[in-house]
Amino acid sequence: MTDGLMDRRGLLCGAGALAAGWAMPALGADFASRRIMVTVRGSGRDVLLIPGLASGPGIWNGVTGQMPGYRWHLVHVRGFAGLAADANGSGPVVQPVADEIARYIAAAGLRRPAVVGHSMGGTLAMMQGLKGLASRVMVVDMLPAGAAMVGGTANGMGYLADQLSQYFTGTAAGRRYLAQIVAQAPGAEGSNPEVIATALRDLANTDLGPQLGRIGVPMSVVYAVGADQAQSVEITRRFRAAYAAKKDAKLMPIGPSGHVVMADQPTRFNAALGNFLKGV
Repeated sequence: MTDGLMDRRGLLCGAGALAAGWAMPALGADFASRRIMVTVRGSGRDVLLIPGLASGPGIWNGVTGQMPGYRWHLVHVRGFAGLAADANGSGPVVQPVADEIARYIAAAGLRRPAVVGHSMGGTLAMMQGLKGLASRVMVVDMLPAGAAMVGGTANGMGYLADQLSQYFTGTAAGRRYLAQIVAQAPGAEGSNPEVIATALRDLANTDLGPQLGRIGVPMSVVYAVGADQAQSVEITRRFRAAYAAKKDAKLMPIGPSGHVVMADQPTRFNAALGNFLKGV
């Protein structure tokens, strides 16, 4: 779907390899989890950065390297971008990962950090907001209902997602096909196809829209729009309708951009993130 809700990279996109550079080991290294790994960088106010489906923390390189004054907690979901699947290799992925992120916040002694998530990470960020663990939430190019990203609903897409997941994980042809998709998706190298298939199924069955009113902290939604004006208008309409339950949510289109807004428009994205963190 070109210049639409899902750009040419789709949900399997990410950018770059694992985050490189200096990192503080004190918090993340002391946290043991079979679902996630957390790397800590910098010093200042605490901010959790959660990448999307099949992506690693490298998608945030342009953020952490350009915005001093924050202590960044970079979440890496096991099974994505080079990490072995471990516990994510069987059973649901999205809800258990959300629970592990919440456990990390408690274990690290973080007091309501800001939480920023891209794509599937946006879903996980909203889940932290619903748990009352975030001081503010930013969602990057994700709708509250995962199925809505491809024009469906949780009720309508759930059964299809289950069937597709069984095809991708339960048949040799499906496993080969998904492995080919992963191999061609930027940033998804080294991701486990079965974990991706399960996460896709989880997202297709998730709709946080009716619960958004329970998020009692500031929330911003950055979403990608393409060069086509008519499609941009439709994308804006869909995002506004999807987030209507969170009446004070700030919605901001950034374009022309594909799904990975922070890579396509780094200057504008970092400005939006900076304003969000400062409460502007």
